[in-house]
Amino acid sequence: MEQKKELVYFPTWTAGRKGYSERVRQVFQDYLKKKDLVFTTQRSMILDHLLSADRHLSQDEIYGALKSKGIGKITVFRTLKMLEECHLIERVTDSHGKPRYEIEIDRPHHDHLICLGCGMIIEIQWPQVERIQEKVSKKIGFTISYHRHELFGFCKECGNRQN
Repeated sequence: MEQKKELVYFPTWTAGRKGYSERVRQVFQDYLKKKDLVFTTQRSMILDHLLSADRHLSQDEIYGALKSKGIGKITVFRTLKMLEECHLIERVTDSHGKPRYEIEIDRPHHDHLICLGCGMIIEIQWPQVERIQEKVSKKIGFTISYHRHELFGFCKECGNRQN
């Protein structure tokens, strides 16, 4: 099945603006330098592949796209882990419970609707839900560090096929 574009580039998101990719690369380079690690060609290719993606990618998809360039599965795994640790990417659960990844830096907070039929991941923003969470948390004295919503169901096309 052909994969659909998923990533929604919200109007306030800075990706696509001049210098965004360079900023992401610099954040990763600074992180690696603090860890006494090198920004290798392989790490650069993995990051570039994520930056050019129009959907949430799995580790296997990244590996499959880059293995012909000499990048191993372990290199992909370790690089994804480092990118998560420095908060450049975020993990999203797919319809089979497996992780997929998206560039996260400088993007507005959003949640995900995951179709159990076709596997498409739809990005959404719910300002009303965010306000309710903040209000309730404040009322009970709870400080939210972070959260994410992943809702599983069927997109319109798959839902129509279910009926």
